[in-house]
Amino acid sequence: MTTAPKDTTTTLFVAASSTLALVHYLDRQGVLDSCRVEQLIGLDMSALEDPDRRVPAQAHYKLWEHAEKVTGDPAIGLNAGQIIDPERMGLVGHVFFNCDTLGEAVTQYVRLHRLINESVTLSFEQTGNLAILTWQADSPEPYCRQDMDRTLAAALCRTRHFICSGIQAEWAEIAHPRPDYADKYEKLLKGPVTFGASATRLAFSSRHLSHPIPHRNPYVYSAVLRQVNGLLARLQTRRSFGRKIRKLISRQMSTDKIDADTLARQCHMSRQTLYRRLKKEGLGFHELVEQVRKDKALRYVASDHYALGEIAFLLGFSELSAFSRAFKRWTGIAPAQYRAQHLITREPDQ
Repeated sequence: MTTAPKDTTTTLFVAASSTLALVHYLDRQGVLDSCRVEQLIGLDMSALEDPDRRVPAQAHYKLWEHAEKVTGDPAIGLNAGQIIDPERMGLVGHVFFNCDTLGEAVTQYVRLHRLINESVTLSFEQTGNLAILTWQADSPEPYCRQDMDRTLAAALCRTRHFICSGIQAEWAEIAHPRPDYADKYEKLLKGPVTFGASATRLAFSSRHLSHPIPHRNPYVYSAVLRQVNGLLARLQTRRSFGRKIRKLISRQMSTDKIDADTLARQCHMSRQTLYRRLKKEGLGFHELVEQVRKDKALRYVASDHYALGEIAFLLGFSELSAFSRAFKRWTGIAPAQYRAQHLITREPDQ
């Protein structure tokens, strides 16, 4: 068998423990084809047992597509995420469930999330009585519906099992379009759910953050934390350029026409160098501008802080009609309809 590519700036990785959990799920379902799995991930399955092993995100996502096909289960991510197996939680899981409180565990989960999946950024905020987790794909590709489903289900179900059985979603937003199995989300999360958002967000009551974690082991926590901190240090220097360009695009969107030459000059480099450095991180300039504009549009429209005409101006559109056409291309619905859906969903929380 071939081995996984080295950890370079051209490839995004996920933790091998995540891939291994999916392999075990396929085995449990009686549909595991070891040869096909090894072909898809470019590794011997035995290599997935190595806690330091990383798997290219694209390969991991192809395995999810294969898993949905062989099981015939479109909701495989939600179903796989509900299985609780303490032996398959990975290093970050062992840190999470050996913290003092759920609040500390969430803080560590966010800090260490890049070790789980480099193609998705996790953030956390508290607003009023709500605690909100946000999973934001760094770019439209790669994005994996099944993996996002599994991430959401696992985060909630493991918390219920190990920490606080009564926790439920106050509301949730899902970054992919509404699937045929949409009713399963509310049954699992026990809260209202909307689809087609700019990111996947899960809101729960902030009172749960002080809930103590039972059966924690401070010795396990200390030992595993040292190990994951070492792994994290090796990852933190990667993909920093793309984030810098995203911030520049975001700042200039309402004041200037966004073009590569201007941004390249601000970074003291040529346009060709800008393109080359973005390409090393798997990014394209025009796709990045489009993604930043879409993310801002979805956030602004859902928040009701700005009139639609103001949003069009802030995002650099010459007129509202142009913004409306772009928004419908991104989401399949008009901005006013999208705003109405989100205001209805959040009304009980206000």
